[in-house]
Amino acid sequence: MINKIVLASGNRGKLKEFNEIFAPLQIDVMPQSDFAVQDADETGLSFVENAIIKARHAARITGLPALADDSGLEVDALNGAPGIYSARYAGAGCGDDENNHKLLHALEQVAPEQRSARFQCVLVFMRHAEDPTPLICQGSWEGMILDAPRGHNGFGYDPLFFVPELNCASAELTSEQKQKYSHRGKAVRQFIEQIGPWLKHA
Repeated sequence: MINKIVLASGNRGKLKEFNEIFAPLQIDVMPQSDFAVQDADETGLSFVENAIIKARHAARITGLPALADDSGLEVDALNGAPGIYSARYAGAGCGDDENNHKLLHALEQVAPEQRSARFQCVLVFMRHAEDPTPLICQGSWEGMILDAPRGHNGFGYDPLFFVPELNCASAELTSEQKQKYSHRGKAVRQFIEQIGPWLKHA
């Protein structure tokens, strides 16, 4: 039975969310940085491709089952940008603040009703680096882009992502609310529903 999974990311925000989500399964999610694994080169052209690349890389180096999350923000007025480049939208070495600033600048002339967007999340679980049938789960979360940040929870584009059904920004939600509604929460629930056969043969 699997009780330890390596997360193919060093993002502490993601690590915290995944550990909260997987705690009931008694699965410990450890960041690849604990094993001195460097980030894989994300050469894919889709969230699925990049998640597979990252999971295979982490599994190969650590020898553990690996979970990779490739997620990002699609803004319709920007033809789906920043998309797979969400984490590095403002350039290499830039953080959340720079990415959010660039997004606001790109949407300066866009009317509020034209700021539709969605978060996408693809999860890939590989039992080992040569796993020919990885488990792939996907979730999306519809919203709008605000003209200024709101809230102090979450990370990434959460302060700019307005959720109409809840009438607040993602960064104004509690961890429990975010798990219920978010793209990652939806993908993880799929994962939990489907992981049984993969755990048996890991």
